Amino acid sequence: MTYRLLALDIDGTLLRSNHKLAKETKEAVEYVRSKGVYVTLATGRTYPSAKKVAKALKVDDHELITHDGAFIGSSVDEPMFVRRLDSDRIFQIVDILENYHCHIRLLHEKYALANKIKQKNHLIARMNMGVGDPLLYAVNFVDSLSHHLIDQPLTVPKIKAHFWNEMEREDALEELEEVVSGVRLTSSDEYSVDITDAAVSKARGLQVIGQKLNIGLQEMVAVGSFENDQEMIAQVGLGVAMGQAPQSVKDVADWVTRSNDQNGVGYMIKEVFRKQLKVML
Repeated sequence: MTYRLLALDIDGTLLRSNHKLAKETKEAVEYVRSKGVYVTLATGRTYPSAKKVAKALKVDDHELITHDGAFIGSSVDEPMFVRRLDSDRIFQIVDILENYHCHIRLLHEKYALANKIKQKNHLIARMNMGVGDPLLYAVNFVDSLSHHLIDQPLTVPKIKAHFWNEMEREDALEELEEVVSGVRLTSSDEYSVDITDAAVSKARGLQVIGQKLNIGLQEMVAVGSFENDQEMIAQVGLGVAMGQAPQSVKDVADWVTRSNDQNGVGYMIKEVFRKQLKVML
C-alpha cells in the first residue's frame, strides 16, 4: 500500500511532554512532505492554535482538522467544512455543566467564552486549559455562562470542560449522555470532556479532506495518543498509537510507535515510509 496522506494529532503526539516540537520530529515531517505525502493535523485544538503548529511544520497552507473535526480548512475565514452546536444544545449543555465544579469554554474559531472559577484559595482561576493548548485568541470570562447565553445566544464548533475531580467528571459525562441528544462526547486528556456535534469526528474530517484530494482512507496514516483519536486510528489504512497512549487506543491501532518524548512520530515515519520512499530518514 502506498500511503499518500499523513494525519498527526498535536498534544501527546507531535509535541513532547514539555509542549515543544522536537527538531527530529520537524525534520521527519518536512522530509515526508517533500516526497509528496500530504501532511495534515487532526486535533482537538482550536483552529488558530493548530495553525501555529502547522506553520512550524510548513503545512499551514494545508487543510487542517481542528475542534475534533468540527472545523476544517486552510483559512479561519473560509473553512471547507464547519459544523456548529446550535444555541439550544449549547445552553442545555452549559446548564448541566454549571452544576459541577469545572471550567467551561465555548470554543469559537475566533474567540472563546468561559466561566470564572474560584479555586480553594478564593482567587479567580483564568485557566489556559492546559499550557500545551494555547488558544491564541481572545477569551471572554463571565460569572455565569447560562445567564450570558440567555441574552446572547451563541453557536460554536466545540465545548470543552476541564474537571479537577474524576468522579465529578464521570457524573457529568453520564448526565450529558442521558440528557443531551445529537452530540459526541469524548476526551483529549484525562481531565476533560470535549463536546461536538455527533456528525463530526477526526475520522470524518479525514474523509472530507480525502474527498477533496481524491485520497481514500486506506491510503492514509493517522497517528494519535488519546481517546478522541481512536476512531481515526481505527479507520485509516495504517492507524498508529503513540507509545504512552492508553491501552484502549493501542488496541485499535495497527502499529504502536515510541512515546512522544522518544521521538515517536519521527521513528514511525522512518519505519513506515522508508520502503515507500526508498530512503532511510
